[in-house]
Amino acid sequence: MAANNKKKDESEKEKKFLGRISYKLDYDFDKGALSVTVIQAEELPAMDIGGTSDPYVKLYLLPEKKKKFQTKVVRKSLNPVFNETFVFKVPYSEVAGQTLVFNVYDFDRFGKHDQIGVVQVNLGRIDLATVIEQTVNIESPPENRLGEVCLALRYVPNKNKLSIVVMECKNLKKMDVLGLSDPYVKMYLMQGTKRMEKKKTTIKMKTLNPYYNESFSFDVPPEKMQRVHIQVTVSDYDRVGSNEPIGQVIIGHNSTANAALRQWQDMLATPRRSVAQWHTLEPIKGKDDD
Repeated sequence: MAANNKKKDESEKEKKFLGRISYKLDYDFDKGALSVTVIQAEELPAMDIGGTSDPYVKLYLLPEKKKKFQTKVVRKSLNPVFNETFVFKVPYSEVAGQTLVFNVYDFDRFGKHDQIGVVQVNLGRIDLATVIEQTVNIESPPENRLGEVCLALRYVPNKNKLSIVVMECKNLKKMDVLGLSDPYVKMYLMQGTKRMEKKKTTIKMKTLNPYYNESFSFDVPPEKMQRVHIQVTVSDYDRVGSNEPIGQVIIGHNSTANAALRQWQDMLATPRRSVAQWHTLEPIKGKDDD
C-alpha cells in the first residue's frame, strides 16, 4: 500500500512539473528601479499538437499591475532563451510590499494564448542589496473554472449576413460524476434583452475539449449591427433532467470582455473576412432557458 502511495505521489509530482524559468533581479537604490532579466525557460510542456510550444513570458508587479512587460515569442521551443531585461520604477519604501509575477504562455495564432504556468516572487523576502540570479520551477496557473470557446465571426454587409463558426471548446468544467460533460453551444441573436433568433450545435458526448467546426448565420442588415449582440452559451446536455449551462460569452458593441469587444470591432472593420478568437467563459447571471 505504501509503495502504491509513493508511486501515486511521484506521478502527481511528474504531472505537475511545468518546467523551470531563470531570471535575474538587480535593484538600483539611487534610481528606485528594479531591472528584471528573463534569461530562459527549460523543459516546458508541449502545448501544441506538433509536440512543441511557442512560449513567451508576461511580467508585472502586484498589487498595482500598472505596468506589464512581455518578452518576444520563441517559436517551436521547449527550452526558449529570452535574455530580455525590463525595468520597473519602484521606490525602495514600496519594494517590500510588491510581488513580481512571471506568467509563461504558449502563443496561439487564434488569439487566446494558453497559460503554461506562473512564478511569483515576493520582493519583501529577498535581499535586493545584491544581484540575484535564480532558476525556479514554474507552478500551475490558477484554474480556469469554466473553460473556453473558440469562435470565428464574419459579416457580409451587402448580404445582411452575420456568420458564426463554433470551432471548439477546451478545458470545460466537469459536469458529471465521471468528470466529463456532454457539451453543446447555443447562440442567441439579441437586441437589448430580447432574443431574436437561436442556433445550436450538435452535442459532443463525454468530453471537456469538444471540436465542432459548425457554421451558422443570422440575417442582420447593416443599420441593425450597432443594436444587436450575440449571446453564446456552452451547456451540458442531460438526457434525464434539464440541461445545465456551463458558462457564456457576450459578443457585441456592449461586451464587457476585451477579447469579445475587440473581435466584434475587428469583424466590422474587415467586412467579408473571418475573425477567430478564443473567449474565456463567464458565469451566467440569471436563468438560461433552453
